[in-house]
Amino acid sequence: MKTNEELIHHFYTSFKNKDFKAMQECYADHATFNDAAFRNLNTAQVRCMWEMLIKSGKDMRVEYNHVKADEQTGSAEWVAHYTFSATGKKVVNSIKASFRFENGKIVQHEDNFSFYNWSRQALGLPGLLLGWTDFLKNKIRKRAAENLRLYMAAHS
Repeated sequence: MKTNEELIHHFYTSFKNKDFKAMQECYADHATFNDAAFRNLNTAQVRCMWEMLIKSGKDMRVEYNHVKADEQTGSAEWVAHYTFSATGKKVVNSIKASFRFENGKIVQHEDNFSFYNWSRQALGLPGLLLGWTDFLKNKIRKRAAENLRLYMAAHS
């Protein structure tokens, strides 16, 4: 069985290689995921989210470092470089990930990043002016949830 630190390395190496199936296998059947855009995802949703993001992120590049883990928890820092498809703007998003593990699988995954910094890059002027507001956060969350719902419906 892999250690939890090895599991994190496997997850991000798979991400770098755009191997969403290997990423999906890292999650337990009762896993959850949260970040600023995707809220309260269950296992099926988070597995599909990574597939959707990898398939749609044609120029996505991922770097990661500072991996730490013990028997129950872990963390890593990663940076995503990509073009935001809705606007065509380049984004460099620095993210801090935290994990909880059970039986060699991820059961809880949370990615934290500055929504304001992301929105300024991804949305331009609207992000600069409104990126700090709940209005814009909620709008992005609704769009992300709907995109995931449509993707899952088309690929089930």
